[in-house]
Amino acid sequence: MTNVQLLHRDSGYSTLRTYEDASNSTHWCHMHSRKFPNDLAYRPCFSTTLLKELRDFQLRTAETMRRPLKAQKSHVINHVVVASDADVYNLGGDLDLFCRLIRAQDRGSLLAYARQCVEVAYAFYKHLNEDAHTVALVQGDALGGGFELALCCQTIVAESGVGMGFPEVLFDLFPGMGAYSFLRRRVSSAQAQQMMLDGRVYTSDELHEMGVVDILVPKGEGVAAVEDLIRRNQRIGHARLAMNRVESVCHPVSFEELMTITEIWVDTALQLGEKSLRVMERLVRAQLRRNQNVAPIREVEGEPLPMVNVG
Repeated sequence: MTNVQLLHRDSGYSTLRTYEDASNSTHWCHMHSRKFPNDLAYRPCFSTTLLKELRDFQLRTAETMRRPLKAQKSHVINHVVVASDADVYNLGGDLDLFCRLIRAQDRGSLLAYARQCVEVAYAFYKHLNEDAHTVALVQGDALGGGFELALCCQTIVAESGVGMGFPEVLFDLFPGMGAYSFLRRRVSSAQAQQMMLDGRVYTSDELHEMGVVDILVPKGEGVAAVEDLIRRNQRIGHARLAMNRVESVCHPVSFEELMTITEIWVDTALQLGEKSLRVMERLVRAQLRRNQNVAPIREVEGEPLPMVNVG
């Protein structure tokens, strides 16, 4: 029987491709794996469907990891790898939904969406199980909430030349579902605030120099780098898990902290005017055009995104 076993074969996921590699106790989750690949309306962002399926994957994987470990003593650590089947990692929040809820002044629905985001981020931060380690494999641009998702994992593996940043300031908002809390664990408070407010899209090479990206590899070598990381962690499983606990003690992030910041984000979002909402709508159109291979995401209807330095 093969060591790579399909995970949740009958789950009915429409946005995820998941499987378990039993040979090294690794659970892989690839976002944006669509059942209908010709759907040009799909945007690789955090839709409510993607959030729901990610949370389901987390719960099912946590239950799977409660199985008794097999005889191999080297397998003392599980890994959960979050990757993407699209040519981007994740473009962040559902801006189209934001516009509709802000115009309707629907605070309850906006907060419910934000809470979904926080629940997913916090579960990856807590690595689903005390004997697990989460890894973000970033092979394409990770913007806004996509960058937040990478930051909440224990290890970030990125390929060279990938863009990562927080463009929310373009529409007078800030990244509110964990950006500051998780980024603050890797850089100073001043650096975190600057990165959240300067609108820059940093390259993965820059972020590796800053200590934000843990492992940087050439294009096309991300999967091999993750597999090498897993082998190394398996050899030092007890030490790796202990350091996870040490990090949580020294730089804790609580669910309550994340939700308090998220409520600030919701109340700020509800104050945005038409000018900001029109910028969001332009970005949505750019995401759709990118999906149709018409224009790159760093341009909006033929014009460069303002204030964004792509390195």
